[in-house]
Amino acid sequence: MRSAPQRLPVSHSPRPEIVRELRAFQWNGRPTRHAITSVGLAKSRPIVVETFVNEFWTSKQRAAHSLHEVSYRACFKPQLPRFFIDRFTSPGDIVYDPFMGRGTTVIEAALAGRTPAGCDINPLSAMLAQPRLSPPTPEDVDARLAALDLSSASMCPRELEVFYHPDTLRAICALREYLLARDRRGALDGIDRWIRMVAVNRLTGHSPGFFSVYTLPPNQAASLDAQAKINARRKQTPPRRDVRALIAAKTRSLLADCDSATRVKLLRSAQGAKLLTRPARSTPQIKAGSVSLVVTSPPFLDIVDYAGDNWLRGWFCGIDTSAVEISIHRKVDQWQAAMTDVFKELARLLRPGGHVAFEVGEVRGGKVKLEEAVLPCGVASGLEPLLVVINSQQFTKTANCWGVRNNSKGTNTNRIVVFRKS
Repeated sequence: MRSAPQRLPVSHSPRPEIVRELRAFQWNGRPTRHAITSVGLAKSRPIVVETFVNEFWTSKQRAAHSLHEVSYRACFKPQLPRFFIDRFTSPGDIVYDPFMGRGTTVIEAALAGRTPAGCDINPLSAMLAQPRLSPPTPEDVDARLAALDLSSASMCPRELEVFYHPDTLRAICALREYLLARDRRGALDGIDRWIRMVAVNRLTGHSPGFFSVYTLPPNQAASLDAQAKINARRKQTPPRRDVRALIAAKTRSLLADCDSATRVKLLRSAQGAKLLTRPARSTPQIKAGSVSLVVTSPPFLDIVDYAGDNWLRGWFCGIDTSAVEISIHRKVDQWQAAMTDVFKELARLLRPGGHVAFEVGEVRGGKVKLEEAVLPCGVASGLEPLLVVINSQQFTKTANCWGVRNNSKGTNTNRIVVFRKS
């Protein structure tokens, strides 16, 4: 990316409304920086698109709905999909995320009155997203929790006492056995799925609101050896936690913004929702030409170890996370080949005039800018590149937790490449 000349050699014609808006946007008096992103191709003309840089969405600008407060590694803020949902769709339109993660796009789409669709090869993803599309009441959850016998379990892995007090571990294992047995019989209902989703998000964390002793942030489970070292360094032992009370408290927190109008909107949106567990490159369950907008963020090369981060969640849900074939590529050209396959499927799903907002990041100390790598993938699938939106962020809570300096390590910007189907 370089500073823009007075006349940009852009052969594409982005939607003028959003271009005018981005050019005029200011954040705390800071005007948008206008640039270009140019990618040379060996056998054809370079790809050249307009690029806009500013802080377009932050938690200060728009508070996210309480339903989003579910932890998952490498998830983006709800403000990101909402930015594109508001500009590129109308009520009832299908909004799709092929790398669904915790379900940020599908939940935000439902809250906006759109029809959500999502896909992820990790079974945990649908377990996190689906219950929030049709949430139970706190009273229903309380009644179900009160009816459960969490006093005994047939098997409690003693090695997990590095995270949990023995009494807490017994309750966790009893809840796990109840949920797995109900699942095997096909008897899981919406309240069970909600309780499972909340329990998964309370397994480990760094406050008394979690089942565990102090450990890593909740989107990343420490290994047994690593947790033993944390315990020794902090001279800590796992305290007894009330599993029922913590699930009930988190339930009320998640449902804080769910008034009757929100529940009606979610119910209407959920009726047409489609959540798939399969590779994003092949989704025959979704009708061709039916999707108005795709908002997604794929794995950034091999930056995140999703299997390692989710091993404890996988154990609780009966999933072998090491067997989940998450797209992990060390080399950019391998990543591009995988993403091109996904883009070809997205081109099939999009309606004419539909858009893709594909979020990537600068990785490996800023040396690799994936927005430049992703442009040829979309073009190879027949999509038209429109623009690049770079949302430059200040410190995040997680960055502070890890002691990471802003703009020095990790991903401190959202870099979204926007395509359109002609």
